[in-house]
Amino acid sequence: MKKIAIYGKGGIGKSTTVSNVSAAIACLGFKVMQVGCDPKADSTRNLTGGQSIPTVLDVLRQKGDATLTDLIVTGACGVLCVEAGGPVPGVGCAGRGIITAFEKLAELNAFDQYKPDIVLYDVLGDVVCGGFAMPIRGGYADEVCIVTSGEMMSLYAAANITQAVKSFGKRGYASLRGLILNAKNVDNEQGLVSQAAAELDTRILYQLPRDPLVQQAEAQGKTVVEAFPDSAMAACYQSLATLLLQSEQAL
Repeated sequence: MKKIAIYGKGGIGKSTTVSNVSAAIACLGFKVMQVGCDPKADSTRNLTGGQSIPTVLDVLRQKGDATLTDLIVTGACGVLCVEAGGPVPGVGCAGRGIITAFEKLAELNAFDQYKPDIVLYDVLGDVVCGGFAMPIRGGYADEVCIVTSGEMMSLYAAANITQAVKSFGKRGYASLRGLILNAKNVDNEQGLVSQAAAELDTRILYQLPRDPLVQQAEAQGKTVVEAFPDSAMAACYQSLATLLLQSEQAL
């Protein structure tokens, strides 16, 4: 089982990227589990017809306990969808919510029961506090990828995430695989991200172009891979999926 945490600033297109990669990997015949680690709980919406699914925290609040069938929903292409969820607005810590969700999935032996070939964690990277760093430092992920654009705040978040990964990496936890450039068509975008990658001692793993099909697919509650499988954009997600399936040593 391979486990990859994909981080990025809110609004950068991280969840769109993760859900399309999940669908692309599933289309290759692998069993995929996607775990949304954003309190908005919208990571898997493009895999579930645009509908929200019950979050781990909501189920625990409502029922006091949970079974795996309460928490895991099978979405498009057979992707196993999980949303950690967040606290009631104004009460509690979103990071602590992620910890609670991860502990419950571990308690229920989710991975042993479902046996996914690959697990993708979709993690908000604006603040890399204890909870949001859980996939890195808790041994949950083997690798980390960071979705960014050439926008200043996106690159700032990427630098913070990189620092956290390298700090925990010294203890044998997840390693940084590289940056995924999700183009916003800002001036000299590739140059800006290439410079940032060099300064962070990493690389641009893949560059995703800006394409209106992404928004058109999302309007249908679908991934591009599902809605427009023969498109050039779907091919990009499929290429990124294949790249992530490869081992670091194979690149």
